[in-house]
Amino acid sequence: MTISSASASVSTAPVPGSTAPDFSLENQFGEVVSLAEVLEKTPVVLVFFPLAFTGICTQELCELRDNLALFERAGATLLGVSVDSKATLRAFADREGYEFSLLADFWPHGEVARQYGVFRDDRGIATRGSFVIGQDGRIVSSFVNEPGQARSFEEYQAALALLGS
Repeated sequence: MTISSASASVSTAPVPGSTAPDFSLENQFGEVVSLAEVLEKTPVVLVFFPLAFTGICTQELCELRDNLALFERAGATLLGVSVDSKATLRAFADREGYEFSLLADFWPHGEVARQYGVFRDDRGIATRGSFVIGQDGRIVSSFVNEPGQARSFEEYQAALALLGS
């Protein structure tokens, strides 16, 4: 899947069936979270978002927070990722009551978002990319929206259903 905007300057996002790029990033508490280590225990839903404390990002992540039981029933770990610092992500998570890890793709700036093909060089942020990753490390489902376009929660429901198949 590729973002269609010519100014996006993003590479191609990994497609279902391909291996998810591994990474290690600090969460809002300064703890290192490694994709490979999480996948040893559960599938992962990786949610890239542009910036903390912005309207659509807050709305989307609050919807995920309010439906966290859906991810838990599917046996999946939800991980949010943005280019914000871990301190910003901590304040954001505290304010909104997020009980899932928010990962700081702060330095090198947007490196993990680049690996997933969702970094916007022209704006210095990630676009809205979601990747459901099976325990085998392969992408089960993915969907990518432009920064100003909210994702549909139904896409998460459909993607989580694929984990059970």
